[in-house]
Amino acid sequence: MELTLQLKRLGKKKVKEVPFTLEENPKNLEDLLIGCVKNQVDAYNKKRTEVNIIGFLSPAEIQDKVQTGKVDFGDITNTELAKHQQAIDNVLLAFKDGLFVVFVDHDEITDLKAPIELTSESVIAFIRLTFLVGTYW
Repeated sequence: MELTLQLKRLGKKKVKEVPFTLEENPKNLEDLLIGCVKNQVDAYNKKRTEVNIIGFLSPAEIQDKVQTGKVDFGDITNTELAKHQQAIDNVLLAFKDGLFVVFVDHDEITDLKAPIELTSESVIAFIRLTFLVGTYW
C-alpha cells in the first residue's frame, strides 16, 4: 500500500513529506506504527550492511550535499544493526507517553486499537512534540 507520511516537529516550519510503502493494509494505529517501524528498521539495517565502493563525489553530489549543510562521503562508522522488537517497543512506549501524535487525513488518532481505514490518497502525519524544560519560580 502506497501512502504519504508527513513528518513534523513542533516549532519548526518545515514539513517533510515521505512516500511510504506498507506490505499490508493496517487495521489500527498499532499495526500502522509497527509497519512503519519495520520498514524503517529494514532501511536502517540495509544502509549498515551496504559497501560503499565509490570513494569520490561528483560535483553534482557535492552541490546536493552543500544544500543539506554537510559534505561527506557517506561512510557509516556505527555498523550495529537495529532490532525490530526493541524498535517496536520504543515506538509504542513513545506514543503512550505522548512524545508524538498521529493524524490520519486531518483526524487525530489517540487510541492504538481504534480502527483506521487507509486509502492510497491517505495522508498520515507524525508530529513530534517538544517539551519545554525549566521552572516557573
